[in-house]
Amino acid sequence: MVADTPHILVVDDDDRLRALLKKYLSDNGFVVLSATDAQNARDKLASLAFDLIVLDLMMPGESGLDFAADLRKTSDVPILMLTAMGEAQDRIRGLEHGADDYLTKPFEPRELLLRVNNILKRVPQRGDDTQTSAVITMGAASFDTERGVLKVDGQPVRLTTVEVQLLKVLAERPGEPLSRDDLIERTGAGADANSGGRAVDVQVTRLRRKIETDPKLPRYLQTVRGKGYVLMPD
Repeated sequence: MVADTPHILVVDDDDRLRALLKKYLSDNGFVVLSATDAQNARDKLASLAFDLIVLDLMMPGESGLDFAADLRKTSDVPILMLTAMGEAQDRIRGLEHGADDYLTKPFEPRELLLRVNNILKRVPQRGDDTQTSAVITMGAASFDTERGVLKVDGQPVRLTTVEVQLLKVLAERPGEPLSRDDLIERTGAGADANSGGRAVDVQVTRLRRKIETDPKLPRYLQTVRGKGYVLMPD
């Protein structure tokens, strides 16, 4: 494997689609491995590091939703979820279970490639000690805006790529409300026209659970009625 080439894991029980995805992504410059189900994916993740997972929602046994939710307990690897269900609520469920983006089957391969590249562009560059860090504090939480690292009581807290981008964008304008449309444009969160605003709400709810003492009464990531969201750091 080439060290600097993004590594992708394709998880799908459909043999034909899995093979097509692997070939298409490989032909476009990625290092690609595949897994037939959730357990097979866990075996691959136990021995190799991946930059992104392309995950089918509907799989026999453990579903993609359940696998994503379980994976989020230990990993922040970006997840692009594939689903045959086109309803907005189904897409929202994917985001709630830890997916960074979703793509409805059937899809154009070029759209898959675009979404993969967009997700990878949003992945924060971690571990670069040459960067000058700017840290904002929110009670027991602190967020390094350069490295995209959140800590609570000094302990690292896992963030998805979209959560990192949302915090970065909000931290750039503390005290200034940003609309859902602004957040979608600048982070790609919920760019789908049918569920964009609701998708942003889901991401904000997830962030509040990580930074707020009481997520139902947020002190730092507040809702501004009729305008959007605002970050109010210490």
